[in-house]
Amino acid sequence: MKAILFNLILAVLCLFSAYSQEKVDLNQYPHEIISNKNVTMKVFTPDPEKGLYRATRFDWSGIIGSVQYKGHEYYGYWKDRQDPAFHEDLTGPAEGFIEPGLGYEEAKSGGKFIRIGVGILEKPDEESYAMFATYKILDHGKWKTEQGKDWISFTHIMNSDIGYGYIYTKTIRLKSDGFSIEHSLENTGEKAIETDQFNHNFLMIDNKQSGPPFKIIFPYEISTPDDPKGFLKIDENQLIFTNKLESRSNVFLNITGFSNKASDHQVTVIDQDSGTGMTFSVNKPLYRMAFWACKTTLCPENSIWISVKPGQTEHWTSDYTLFVK
Repeated sequence: MKAILFNLILAVLCLFSAYSQEKVDLNQYPHEIISNKNVTMKVFTPDPEKGLYRATRFDWSGIIGSVQYKGHEYYGYWKDRQDPAFHEDLTGPAEGFIEPGLGYEEAKSGGKFIRIGVGILEKPDEESYAMFATYKILDHGKWKTEQGKDWISFTHIMNSDIGYGYIYTKTIRLKSDGFSIEHSLENTGEKAIETDQFNHNFLMIDNKQSGPPFKIIFPYEISTPDDPKGFLKIDENQLIFTNKLESRSNVFLNITGFSNKASDHQVTVIDQDSGTGMTFSVNKPLYRMAFWACKTTLCPENSIWISVKPGQTEHWTSDYTLFVK
C-alpha cells in the first residue's frame, strides 16, 4: 500500500515538471563557479534567507546546477516552477537522509528533531514523518563555505539540547573527467547517529527527454518487484528505455540484486545515440537502490547506511566520471 501511495504522489508531482528549463531563472540565487581545463560546474550555496533550496527534505549543500564537459551538459533544472520552500525544487545531485531525522521518534508534538544538512526542526502533531513536507526550522546551525579554483567545500555545524550534534563537511573536487564528492560526518553529540544517506541524482544529460536511447547499467544482475509501466525493460544488468516519458508520465522501480560489496555500488547512465554518459560510484556498500524518471530527468537513487558513535567520524566519497564515446 505504501509503495502504491508513493508512486501516486510521484505521478502527481511529475505533472509540474517540464521539458524546458528556460522558464526558471536560477541565477538570482547565490552560487559559485568552479572549473579546470575540462570541467565547469555551477554550485548553489546554502543560505537560510536567499538560497535556492530552503526546504527540509534534502541536504542544503552540494546542489549542482550545471556540469559541462566536452560540449555536453549533465545537470540542469528539471521543473518549470521554483519555490525554495518546496521539497523537490532543486537541481542535482540532491543528497539527503530518508530516515525521519535524529530524535524524531522520541520527540513529542512541538518537540525538536534534526535533519542533517538542514537544521533543528519542530515536530508537529502527526502520526508519522511526512517525507515531502517542509517542516518549521527552529535553528539553521552554522554554515561555512570555502572555495578554490577547482573545488568547493561546505561545512554544517549543529549543536542541540536533545543529545545530537555534528560537524558535516562536503567537498566537491573537479578532476580531468568529472568530479568527486567527499563527505565527513563527525559526531560531536552524546547520542549515536544512525541513519541512511541517499542521493536522488537528478541527471539531465544534454536536456534530452527521458526514453530511448538511454540505458542504465549496473555491475550486477538486477530485478525489481515494481511495474516498469512499459517504459523500461530489464536485460540482465541493464535498464533499457523502450518508450519516451511524456509530461504526465513517470516510473519508479526498487532495484534488487546487489551484494554487500562496495564494488556493487556503481551505476552508468548513457545516451546510446551520442555516447554521452556518466558513471558514478560510492566507496561504501549499497543500503538501498531505486530508479525514478519523468520526462525531464533520470534518477538512479542510491543509499548507504551510516553509523557514527559519539566522538567518531565517518568518511565516504562519491566519484563521478563523465565520458563522450
